[in-house]
Amino acid sequence: MLRTHLATQLKKENIGEKVRLSGWVNAIRDHGGVKFIDLRDFSGIMQIVLHNDSMLTGVNREAVISVCGKLRARSDDTINTKLETGYIEVYADSLEILGSCKNMLPFEIDESKATREDLRLMYRYLDLRNAKLRDNMILRSAIIAHIREHMTKLGFLEIQTPILTASSPEGARDFLVPSRKHKGKFYALPQAPQIFKQLLMVSGFDRYFQIAPCFRDEDARSDRTPGEFYQLDFEMAFAEQEDVFEVTQSVLYDTFTKFSDKKISPKPFKRFTYEEAKLKYGGDKPDLRNPLIICDLTEFFKATEFALFKGKPVRGIVADCSDKPRSFFDNSLKYAMEIGMKGLGYLTLTDGDFKGPIEKFLSPGQKSDLIELTGMKNGETLFFICDNAAVVDELAGNIRTWLGKSLDLIDLNTFEFCFITDYPMYEYNPESKSIEFTHNPFSMPKGGLEALSSKDPLDIYAHQYDIVCNGVELSSGAVRNHSPEIMKKAFEIAGYAEEELYKRFGALYTAFQYGAPPHAGMAPGIDRIVMLIAGEETLRDVIAFPLNSNAQDLLLGAPNTVTEIQLREANIKIR
Repeated sequence: MLRTHLATQLKKENIGEKVRLSGWVNAIRDHGGVKFIDLRDFSGIMQIVLHNDSMLTGVNREAVISVCGKLRARSDDTINTKLETGYIEVYADSLEILGSCKNMLPFEIDESKATREDLRLMYRYLDLRNAKLRDNMILRSAIIAHIREHMTKLGFLEIQTPILTASSPEGARDFLVPSRKHKGKFYALPQAPQIFKQLLMVSGFDRYFQIAPCFRDEDARSDRTPGEFYQLDFEMAFAEQEDVFEVTQSVLYDTFTKFSDKKISPKPFKRFTYEEAKLKYGGDKPDLRNPLIICDLTEFFKATEFALFKGKPVRGIVADCSDKPRSFFDNSLKYAMEIGMKGLGYLTLTDGDFKGPIEKFLSPGQKSDLIELTGMKNGETLFFICDNAAVVDELAGNIRTWLGKSLDLIDLNTFEFCFITDYPMYEYNPESKSIEFTHNPFSMPKGGLEALSSKDPLDIYAHQYDIVCNGVELSSGAVRNHSPEIMKKAFEIAGYAEEELYKRFGALYTAFQYGAPPHAGMAPGIDRIVMLIAGEETLRDVIAFPLNSNAQDLLLGAPNTVTEIQLREANIKIR
């Protein structure tokens, strides 16, 4: 046997036993002629005492060794309370090198997270030896196992859907796979199991789920990896929005409660419509840990003499900046200019009256109205954001976030969840001068066929919803369109003739004509769930082998070139 125990399996009751441990050399220390090795295995670290210097011949840090010896108690003055095994050690009889290591490491293992990312990803197998990265992978495994168990208890059946499928316009670029047997034709990696899970509902399966890989050729962000990601994909037959919310709340509340010590927002989670979230928080991904609320002051300023705000939407944010110096307000203006604003006006309420550059444009009655409208208290400051309708909410959201962070208002020890509902079904694309789907094209429009036939497309809302945690979108979902007539009309508005509908989504469109139940679902992102619980800033620290921000695998060198023979077999010629 190459080992009798893992390091942390050894306890006081094992003292006196002959044991064999195997692992990596975490450190080599010399304490006055007595040599020590900190041996690191998957479970933790064990101190090894060497009585013979010759045992260290050829041994260096990160070499893989196997040590035989007797387990003994450490003396009281050498106990290390920071280690789980800090009260015991192995007195080595023999040491064998199982895998040598180069003398020069590209970075220190314990400090790998502070190393530049390209080097970390190039030597990812070393990076993953870092205790924090290892713990993240263990946490990820435990979370996925827990979610699977929870979904099974809720009556969901785990079913795997295909990886090689057909290309479909679902919002992002597809990854294409050329067919060898069918010249000039391609498979696509699924952006999501969307069509397959709906077909499962038509097939008569009542509740489906899987930990699904999804592939999208899109640019990276801190909460989005290029290439692939995983989601808890689930769908329910004979279900409406409330049924989906009940399942989502159950699994997320249970998972975050089990794996985090932070405070979790109670069930039922708060809800905001898309329009309400944009107005109050500046976008559809509100961070509810920030207590600041945006108010709409457009109507108020229509009645004032301040020409700069007339004819444009105006937003206001009240914050207590009473203990802040002048430089704080200068910095707020500097930030506003950096995000594209032309300025950042503000008024401070002092002894019942306003102080600030636009105070002179307000009558005493208007000042009283503004205090009542905003709920301001003495000493608080009202910041103004004014711009065109397309950007004013986003700018207000940015200012809200900046104020929340700068004023230290965000509670970092909580997870605040909320649902966002009632997304617009369509939007106008000024470049193509056409109406397009804003979200999932397979969603049921609110009002059904009647709304599609009688309303302006831009006034139609969909049974679409997101769930957000601490400003991070965890999931999108929808009550699905299960009617061929409604589906035909919905796609017609977006410019798809029935022939194109058959061509792109023929299987689903045809299946709906053979008895489709009402169904709904959602797909919380696994990577983002783990990232939030682990307290990491980027998804790449909770994924074993991620691509870098430029969609490259620096470890294996992908994407790379292939041989001419491979290209010919796939009927491909590089242009």
